[in-house]
Amino acid sequence: MRGRIIKREGSKNYTIVLQLGLDPATGKRKQQWITAGPSKREAEKQMAKLIHELDSGDYIKPDRTSVAQYLRRWLVECGKPSLTPRSYERYKGIIEKNLIPAIGRIRLIDLRPEHIQRHYTTLIDKGLAARTVRYDHIVLHGALRMAVKWQLVPRNVADAVEPPKARDSEMQTWDSDEVAAFLDAAKTTPYYVLFYAALYTGARRSELLGLSWRHVDLFYSQINIERGLHWTKAQGYIFTQPKSVKSKRTIALSPSLVLLLKEHREKQECSRLLIGKPLTEDDLVFAHEDGSPLFPNSVSRAWTLLASKAGIKVIRFHDARHSHASLLLRQGVHPRVVQERLGHSTIATTLDVYSHVTPGLQEAAAKRFDEAMSSKYNNHGYPDNKLVANS
Repeated sequence: MRGRIIKREGSKNYTIVLQLGLDPATGKRKQQWITAGPSKREAEKQMAKLIHELDSGDYIKPDRTSVAQYLRRWLVECGKPSLTPRSYERYKGIIEKNLIPAIGRIRLIDLRPEHIQRHYTTLIDKGLAARTVRYDHIVLHGALRMAVKWQLVPRNVADAVEPPKARDSEMQTWDSDEVAAFLDAAKTTPYYVLFYAALYTGARRSELLGLSWRHVDLFYSQINIERGLHWTKAQGYIFTQPKSVKSKRTIALSPSLVLLLKEHREKQECSRLLIGKPLTEDDLVFAHEDGSPLFPNSVSRAWTLLASKAGIKVIRFHDARHSHASLLLRQGVHPRVVQERLGHSTIATTLDVYSHVTPGLQEAAAKRFDEAMSSKYNNHGYPDNKLVANS
């Protein structure tokens, strides 16, 4: 018999005794005792399920590891080696501030979908955005997926939970007039060249802050993106490798940006000589006068204040990247070129992210095809010049 149900004297609950076979090391019989509650029928159902798991090889012997203990272990052993420092800190914050207070005391083997669903509902009731709650789901689901691989739990219970759906928010970008207004407002600030470069290259904030002069080729009018600069509480300023193979790329510079960077370098050289620290190729392009890195949050804060001062809609620093891409696509630049400039892994990513721009491109393409064919074929009997004019 693989299992039996007993009721100990003085206890209200039934106990399942599972026979796990012989211990290969000692030759002794192994048993697992599991408290099943006061209902004999429910105990029988639970025992049948456990025996089925034993027979199918899916049974996992429960231990007393809590969700909190497991999440912290997973973060150190799996998260730290694979995540960027910034993402690691974000994951740690989600685990320590959200997940552990809510479900940390539950034994990992006892975690159920309803525990997770209740946590998500509580966060929504507190006023957190659905998009924020979905980050909890991403972290927890990934951690539990590894728990299944490590054979700590039989299945990923987060699969049975529906995280709240985040509403698709319309991407915030600037048109050319707004870009001009912003740059006018920024012209007298120390961040002018940095903000100009962000809008004219589509590079990420970390990529620009990590740029040194050896990555800049003013003769061939290009910059090489090879790293990013981040700041973390644990490590301070750190350089990181690009997000993907495609993120490591060369971006062509416009003539106006080349001229601006030449002037910027000359000013840097002069200011560095004044403090006795000559500029080198390893020095950062965008830095304080003494060459020390710019604090990323200060850069973003200055961006927001300047946008407000310029009287235009306030968008994030990261949206400079979206504005750059949207303006290029509206100018008829091929999406493949935009993909290369932004460092997207595939052109599908570019087309998906900027799908709001493509309807206008479709209309323009249809009109241009009419123009190409008007002198060769006119099925409607219109004069050629009228067809072209109407298109």
